[in-house]
Amino acid sequence: MSHTLKNKVKITSRVNRIIGQLEAFKKGIEAGDECYQNVNLLSSCRGAINGLLLEVIEDHIREHIVDSETKKLAAESGEELIDVLKSFIK
Repeated sequence: MSHTLKNKVKITSRVNRIIGQLEAFKKGIEAGDECYQNVNLLSSCRGAINGLLLEVIEDHIREHIVDSETKKLAAESGEELIDVLKSFIK
């Protein structure tokens, strides 16, 4: 995915923030923090992952469907995206 490579620094930074949030959750569990604090951390992780997923999907749509060289390539990319979204939603 060439668009992923173009945004490598930005995506890597977001992933590192998500890893930091997950590490904070792990430390909270190990320290016996209150449930609401742990749930709040997990909620933040989920939001960050969803935001990252949305960004990657948006870039994919723009690069491989909207700006596709041919209608056939656009259709193939669309079908790939549909398969990914089906597995994500399950």
